[in-house]
Amino acid sequence: MRLRSFVLIAGTAFLALLGATAPVASAAEPSDVQPMIIGGQNAQSGPWAARLFANGRQTCTSTIIAPQYILTAKHCVASGGTFTFRIGSLDQTSGGTMATGSTVTRHASADLAIVRLTAPVNATYSPLGTTSDVAVGQTVQVYGWGATSQCGSEINCQSRYLKYANVRVTSVACRDYNGGIAVCASRGDGITAGGDSGGPMFASGRQVGVASTSDRQTTTAYTNITRYRPWIQQVAGV
Repeated sequence: MRLRSFVLIAGTAFLALLGATAPVASAAEPSDVQPMIIGGQNAQSGPWAARLFANGRQTCTSTIIAPQYILTAKHCVASGGTFTFRIGSLDQTSGGTMATGSTVTRHASADLAIVRLTAPVNATYSPLGTTSDVAVGQTVQVYGWGATSQCGSEINCQSRYLKYANVRVTSVACRDYNGGIAVCASRGDGITAGGDSGGPMFASGRQVGVASTSDRQTTTAYTNITRYRPWIQQVAGV
């Protein structure tokens, strides 16, 4: 099942990427893969959260998982350019630590990417989960700075502050934007939208997913990182 990517990419069942740009359409983070949390509420904590800027423009959400490594969606860093991150601040416009990416490693078949920073950052790193942490029927939390409504061009209604929503897991083996293994969830008190791409899904207090697609109404898909732990460990050492 392919949801509209958070970066606004149209897919099966009209699901699109969650990247922060205009809503709809086809392929990488550019203009159709992104979402922001519609509904939900402002997060009170998120020291592991990192807002991603491509060439200075807000695009996606991500997490810092080790001193020099950021985890995000592959469609968020599909094109070239300079990737910078504001790490550890709930406000995407100020505070925290600014860092710049040096190299990007993209997974071959899943909507996952790891960005190596030019220098280590002292932060609270996102704890990564295992397959036992997430199950069908579980209520989990998703975070992002994405669009807060279906406003046409989602780049115009991104949230200044990190938001989160509760969603309910419907599958732990559905498909992400690139055909990788994903956790699919149905809307609870909110749903992801453009700009939330690359952001985390937490279950049992640990990160189990990376935002890939959403239909902005009822369903969202997060790449199931518990199924890709060997790859993450190989690249980032965690």
